[in-house]
Amino acid sequence: MPQKESGKLVIISAPSGAGKTTLVKFLLNSGLNLGFSVSATSRPMRKGEEDGKDYFFMSAEEFKRRIDAGELLEWEEVYSGSFYGTLKSEVEKLLFAGKNIIFDVDVVGGLNIKKIYQNQAIAVFISPPSITELEKRLTLRSTDSAETISKRVEKARWEMEFAPQFDCIVVNDKLEEAQTELLHAVVQFLGK
Repeated sequence: MPQKESGKLVIISAPSGAGKTTLVKFLLNSGLNLGFSVSATSRPMRKGEEDGKDYFFMSAEEFKRRIDAGELLEWEEVYSGSFYGTLKSEVEKLLFAGKNIIFDVDVVGGLNIKKIYQNQAIAVFISPPSITELEKRLTLRSTDSAETISKRVEKARWEMEFAPQFDCIVVNDKLEEAQTELLHAVVQFLGK
């Protein structure tokens, strides 16, 4: 029986607040046959989020059990006790269905997936126009305390150093321009 051709992987990574989720949703609605890789997390569910759609929500203990069982493609303890990762089963399910997969993952996770899949994946770094603008966006989002925002901004400074390791960097200053640039890079990679 012939092997089903594997899909390609589109990895979108960015510091928190750079607009990656907005850009991922844009790509999902662009008719590119992209299946969304729902990440797992141990952080609490936010208002309006759904388990299995936005994330697979689980306790830190369950997350650690899955790490030990080798069920994650990549994972990171982003903040103390707050884990994020990609379930191998989700990726395999989408590839088996013949889908190209889009990932909305943190910077380290994105680079780890790229290392595994190499030329089968494109890794795109979404950059905020500046750290000052990023802090403003995080504050306007009203989902985090001032202390959490401060931690996210410091982490963003560190994450920005990884940008040159990505295949493509898209600066999300004007959303329409970022959407056009990202769509062009992804369409070219997928060969559409």
